[in-house]
Amino acid sequence: MRNLGNCGMARESRGRVRSAALPKAFTLVELLVVIAIIGVLVGLLLPAVQSAREAARRSACQNNLRQLGLAMHNFEGARRFFPPAGSTTGMVVGKAPWSFQALVLPFLEEGNVFGKIDFTKPYGEQSTAIFPSGSVATLKVDVLLCPSDVNNRPRLNRATGVAEHYPLSYGTNNGHFLVHDPRTKADGGGAFGLDSRLRHGAFADGLSKTLAVAEVKAFTPRYHDSSQPSSPAAPTTPIAVRSVLGGGAWDREFGHTEWVCGRTIHAGFTTTFPPNTAVVEQRDGQTYDIDVTTVRENATDTTPTYAVVTSRSYHVGMVNAAMMDGTVRPFSSDTDAGVWAALGSRAGGEAVSVAD
Repeated sequence: MRNLGNCGMARESRGRVRSAALPKAFTLVELLVVIAIIGVLVGLLLPAVQSAREAARRSACQNNLRQLGLAMHNFEGARRFFPPAGSTTGMVVGKAPWSFQALVLPFLEEGNVFGKIDFTKPYGEQSTAIFPSGSVATLKVDVLLCPSDVNNRPRLNRATGVAEHYPLSYGTNNGHFLVHDPRTKADGGGAFGLDSRLRHGAFADGLSKTLAVAEVKAFTPRYHDSSQPSSPAAPTTPIAVRSVLGGGAWDREFGHTEWVCGRTIHAGFTTTFPPNTAVVEQRDGQTYDIDVTTVRENATDTTPTYAVVTSRSYHVGMVNAAMMDGTVRPFSSDTDAGVWAALGSRAGGEAVSVAD
């Protein structure tokens, strides 16, 4: 009897040991609480990560603009004049000019590409055999693309699906509204003009107070070859743009898609409106933020080119811009229209503050 009692006690003791050794499981409530805590932490962390990434992209964008500013000054040091917005040297009327961006390639560590280009011929008439892609227009130039621009992709021919151009995110300051008059050879009073050869002395306000290059959005909806304005006065409100510059050839995405082309609709901007001003167009049941130009530069030798091509970016509430002295500054979307226009003028005598 004593032995049986001992055995029973031993079995009971082993049962207690096994029960104590079993791990305690999560209850459903505890699991849900942990998931909720993780969700809150992720919700707090993601905006911080996204903000850090955008800050890095914004910094990279500013560095691109610094390189363009340095390239511009190196060009001036070599040639004794600043590069033009577009060059038609050796071309007949009707041909698209080469862009500022193409002209400064040697100073952007793209001398190999530059050396293959015959600048006396339009980009559409270059030899296709010497470029890996078959065309200089389809080459991607990294420094011309903002990391925040969502349209870093080639422009495809809609009929064939073959790449025909590569876009850009930085345009030259080509004036306020008028950008070129072929009859008088006048430009728009900005930092650059078609076939211009401007020197330091042309900038009455000083290089530090004149815009050089600012952000634009690749694949901007646009009208080109619109009607001529009834007067040289620029539209004063975005809603008035289409009444001043009516008609024209429409495309929902082809603005700022040709980095080789020195026409304002592709490689420039105007200071008609401050940064990120929406110029709204309702078409085919959709809303577009558009650019507009009349006859494109060098298309004729008799008709002036007017343009409303706004500086825009994917950075929230601002655009980055390089000044003519090479410094880079952010400009708020709330920048006063008069201040922005004054910064776009090289010789108006305006004294403006450009504090960050």
